[in-house]
Amino acid sequence: MRPQRRVPTVTGSVRRTTAALALALLAATVPPTGAAAAPGKPARQARAADADLTKAEAQWIDRDTVAWNVPAGTADRGAEGAGAETELVYARTGGLTVEDGELTGRGGRIRLAPVPGGLTEDQRKAFPHLRTYAAFRVDPRDRRRIRAALTGQVVAVSRADGGALRATTGVQTHGVLDDLYGPDATKAPLGPDFGRGGPSLAVWAPTAQNVRLDIDGRTVPMRRDAASGVWSASGPRSWTGKPYRYVVKVWAPSVRKVVTNKVTDPYATALTTDSARSLLVDLDDPQLAPKGWRTLRKPPATPLRDAQIQELHIRDFSIGDRTAEHPGQYLAFTDRTSNGMRHLRRLARSGTSYVHLLPAFDIGTIPERKSQQKTPDCDLASFAPDSEEQQACVGKAAAKDAYNWGYDPLHYTVPEGSYASDPEGPRRTVEFRKMVQGLNGAGLRTVMDVVYNHTVASGQADKSILDKIVPGYYQRLLADGSVATSTCCANTAPENAMMGRLVVDSIVTWAKKYKVDGFRFDLMGHHPKANILAVRKALDALTLKKDGVDGKKIVLYGEGWNFGEIADDARFEQATQRNMAGTGIATFSDRARDAVRGGGPFDEDPGVQGFASGLYTAPNASTANGTPAEQKARLLHYQDLIKVGLTGNLAGYAFTDSAGREVTGADVDYNGAPAGYAAAPGDALAYADAHDNETLYDALAFKLPRGTAPADRARMQVLATATATLSQGPALYQAGSDLLRSKSLDRNSYDSGDWFNAIHWDCRDGNGFGRGLPPAADNKPKWPYAKPLLADPALAPGCADIRGAAAAYRDLLRLRATEPAFSLATGERVQRELSFPLSGTPAETPGVITMRLGSLVVVFNATPQERSQRIADLTGNAYALHPVQARGADPVVKSAAYEKSSGTFRVPARTVAVFQRG
Repeated sequence: MRPQRRVPTVTGSVRRTTAALALALLAATVPPTGAAAAPGKPARQARAADADLTKAEAQWIDRDTVAWNVPAGTADRGAEGAGAETELVYARTGGLTVEDGELTGRGGRIRLAPVPGGLTEDQRKAFPHLRTYAAFRVDPRDRRRIRAALTGQVVAVSRADGGALRATTGVQTHGVLDDLYGPDATKAPLGPDFGRGGPSLAVWAPTAQNVRLDIDGRTVPMRRDAASGVWSASGPRSWTGKPYRYVVKVWAPSVRKVVTNKVTDPYATALTTDSARSLLVDLDDPQLAPKGWRTLRKPPATPLRDAQIQELHIRDFSIGDRTAEHPGQYLAFTDRTSNGMRHLRRLARSGTSYVHLLPAFDIGTIPERKSQQKTPDCDLASFAPDSEEQQACVGKAAAKDAYNWGYDPLHYTVPEGSYASDPEGPRRTVEFRKMVQGLNGAGLRTVMDVVYNHTVASGQADKSILDKIVPGYYQRLLADGSVATSTCCANTAPENAMMGRLVVDSIVTWAKKYKVDGFRFDLMGHHPKANILAVRKALDALTLKKDGVDGKKIVLYGEGWNFGEIADDARFEQATQRNMAGTGIATFSDRARDAVRGGGPFDEDPGVQGFASGLYTAPNASTANGTPAEQKARLLHYQDLIKVGLTGNLAGYAFTDSAGREVTGADVDYNGAPAGYAAAPGDALAYADAHDNETLYDALAFKLPRGTAPADRARMQVLATATATLSQGPALYQAGSDLLRSKSLDRNSYDSGDWFNAIHWDCRDGNGFGRGLPPAADNKPKWPYAKPLLADPALAPGCADIRGAAAAYRDLLRLRATEPAFSLATGERVQRELSFPLSGTPAETPGVITMRLGSLVVVFNATPQERSQRIADLTGNAYALHPVQARGADPVVKSAAYEKSSGTFRVPARTVAVFQRG
């Protein structure tokens, strides 16, 4: 995407009490109080920095403990004298403020006592980022007030000896909410339920003062279960299909007042247009099942370590396809004779196993009705290929057009409406299911890209949902109480029990009700490892007999990046690359990607070269590449990174590196981190390009020497792709990359519209290169590099180049699919059967990698010259070009040859050749 606790299964029932009685009982335990400030005590103004109630720097982590990084001495009663005190002050209707250095307003009190030594070791393990905070114990006499306190404003107050206000701040409450309500709430039914007596609805809102149900033109009271904090209501069968919202009266810290929010259901399964209302819909209703849905036969499941995945945006797939009957829609995947579907079927026959769909749940940034969607109001095709006009015109419509990648989640468990023929009602459910059918019928299983790490908005914003129901709980908060935004938007907190549960419940729904075959987690490193393992466990429990799907065959992978406020396991053990090794859940490996392309995705100079873009062997004019000696050294190191990638990124794989040292994959450096981190093939997912950053063709356009012919650019594209295709473990490709897909050098096309993003399945429409300078917002610093390239017609490939690259890629897919050596199940087998015989020897050639794999020898020649690779140990053995390539589409690779008398393999320029022992 762009920037860049284990949860039980849902079981049990809700205990019913009336909301009014429950809250009255809670309130009755709180004695009446006067002003929160202590009258008659000596006044001493608190420092402004220590008395900011717009912040929440204290954290109520469980029913007994408050953690607070208070000023020195505050936690030590002895230092302050017998009169010093710390307490929580709470007010159901708010109104607590600091004026003239004193806390004013009326509220109840919960006494706190300092805990010598701070948090316990168990608490520090649960909240490692609070390790150094002072700890305060809730006075047992005041425990009965906790639940009432949590329904209003809560502030932490510290007074010095004599009563002067020393510090005060708001309080974060997610920890205590989990402690009080989590055990029951994680087992309570939520969302719509359809029993024999009629439908019911339930929402978790433990801090709400009241919740009502707005349905069918009337408002219905909801009952609060005191143990779980769940509010519920049941109704007649006539409710089925009706729009509804919850009316939640709750204290909102973001605006510091009690608000009444009308909000949709976070567990909604259907929506009205533009997500205005939830719809009470039963996903098991036969009318929502397309013909053949119940008996749908899927292609055989491919194990994750063998998965070959096409990453595809639903709108990109068909919006530019003149042969599609349903352009831009789910139903385009039912258009069997369209160019796009024909291409996908060819890929499936060659060995592609999964189509990975960019986010297809309810997106917060696309108008769903076509009549409300803006389109560029100029003739985009009339402008020059290096013009600024296209991006300017596209940019004017971007905020209201039909395009977005979709990393702006609104409702996690409802299909996006803009891809449906009608966004009003459950039509989107039917058509999403038809899309899955269409892909399955083409021989492809379906992966969903899911984005549970952030929401499109928080607080009282229009498109905030979770934070309007339980303010301050579902979003991850920083030390001052503000919402973390390291993911680009308002981060969620799946380390909290009910956000973690929402992730699990949503995934299970997509698996059971939509028969989705895999899930790719956006920014998975922002999830706890335990949360992702809980997803795995929940899926593994699904069976064909009971649930209609075999959950053990559902694949999981994600972005295991390590950054932000949770980096280096600061708050929990993250689902990062290193931590997920050995779990059977793969993470994207950026190691070989950067080595193949060169540099990194955020280089100021896009001309930094790599293995497949001419570093040292075909240098460009960029001074960022350094001297020839520096280029050679970096190229050989890149080759080591690619070698590790070819093993499946195994941490323990032992080999001789390019400097002649005996190392393991973990010893090879990647920007200060171990290159190898995987425990077994399948832990790391290889790729050379994805939706993020420039397409592979565009990266090569920036990096290859300007005069490189289109045919040679196509060959380098195939070679770069081959480093992923022929590696151990799964590989992912951006859809259209085999067709040399370009986005006109756009590095971040998430909101760049159809003009820059559409896939052109017909080579006569070009590959997308030269459609104008890419949008200024993310690309303007690179315009000086991009403009001369886009203006050069020699860089635009023709049909022969595009068709040749696509056919050569399919040959590689077939080769991998027919050779078991590319699918070794264990690290031990990889160590035994895979080697780099020339690595670290005088015979190692910069720009060439030679890999021996069982009875195969693979040579990646990224240089612009034919190269010979002699493996003395193979002298006298018979080898020949693999039959798939010998009978394949690429005429150049057919000239690759082997000399038995010397054990020498000769490979043409810019070619990957696979030889098989005879």
